[in-house]
Amino acid sequence: MSKIGKPRSSKGLATFCARIAQDKISHDVLMLDMSEIETAPAEYFVVCTCESTVQVQALINEVHKKCTLFGIDKPGREGPDVGNWVIMDFFDVVLHIMLPEIRSFYKLEKLWSDSKFMTVTDDGKTRSFKPENLHSIYNPPIEEII
Repeated sequence: MSKIGKPRSSKGLATFCARIAQDKISHDVLMLDMSEIETAPAEYFVVCTCESTVQVQALINEVHKKCTLFGIDKPGREGPDVGNWVIMDFFDVVLHIMLPEIRSFYKLEKLWSDSKFMTVTDDGKTRSFKPENLHSIYNPPIEEII
């Protein structure tokens, strides 16, 4: 992956979080651009899956380390004691770190299906992601997701 730099916008911060998540153990990383949704709680959600609570904690630690390195205010956190779904809240960007069964159960992508979906490429650029491809993340048939 290319070098990570200090973000200068909400999209940049979302991309920053997504790249850290991709580099540090998690998979199925999606960015949801909710900036045009009037009732959205943030401009961007970054949603990713970790396979264990140990991996969740490692990702939390890496995000904090990178925030310190770049002088970014550390996010608020919810759920680190349980570890199956941790929310790191930067205000305009919210990083959701979830275990597979939690992600499959809550299906944030379905709840916010009117978002623009994106992934981050290995060179750090965002790329559109089609919601009909969510079957690659979840086990249920696509009709149950969207």
